[in-house]
Amino acid sequence: MKRNAWVLYAALGVVSALGLSGCASSKYLQLTPVTGDVAHVEGRMVTKAEVDSLVVVASFEREDMEYLAMDIEIKNKSSRPVRVDPVNFRYVALTASEDTLRESHNPALAVARTAADPTVEGERVKSKVAREERRLKTARIINTVLLVATVASDISSSTRRQSVESRFQNRVAHNNAYQLIQAKRVIDHGVFADRMQQYGFETYRWSELALQRTYIEPGESVRGFVYLPKANAAQFIRLNYPVSEQSHVSLVFSQEMVSRKR
Repeated sequence: MKRNAWVLYAALGVVSALGLSGCASSKYLQLTPVTGDVAHVEGRMVTKAEVDSLVVVASFEREDMEYLAMDIEIKNKSSRPVRVDPVNFRYVALTASEDTLRESHNPALAVARTAADPTVEGERVKSKVAREERRLKTARIINTVLLVATVASDISSSTRRQSVESRFQNRVAHNNAYQLIQAKRVIDHGVFADRMQQYGFETYRWSELALQRTYIEPGESVRGFVYLPKANAAQFIRLNYPVSEQSHVSLVFSQEMVSRKR
């Protein structure tokens, strides 16, 4: 019975460790532009600012996991090509009085965030996919080991002389172990499928949706999402994009937590 119990407890422990839990938040962050040429366009508040013939049009798209997705369009009204790099977007978090928000662990540091680099994040997703494939391979090995141990225990117990009660208890224990191993297999593959679906979206986000490094020819524009890491404590954010060493486009957005409509 000790071996039977070991198999049962091992299967229970692994299944419990892989269990998923989630709780949907009833609130989310909302950003509204408060500076620049603000207009209501297609149900969203959009703002525009121009510095040295570079125009930045910005609006808040949505809260996207750990990021704020900003819909950004950059127009080149100069007579020369302009290089665009999403990583150059940076914001400083502000308090309700529009003072600089400070880091709680070091008040000397301002709360500032730099936009995510689509190229770097895309490579991270590839690493996540490889890691998940290794995890599934390891899970399959564990499942095989558990199944072999359970079968061996089942055969061994069935060949021993036992009372009717002991035989019944052994049968129940092994049946439970088989069911748990099967449940673990289902969980392993379900977790793998869910995560691969998520990573598929992340790949699409960084390769297709995100604003990429490029050059804008005179009179042309480029548009895409810029992903800013969140700073939940901010009441305002001052989003900056450098135009030259001396100047930059600056736009301020108010930030608030709003209830999700049900």
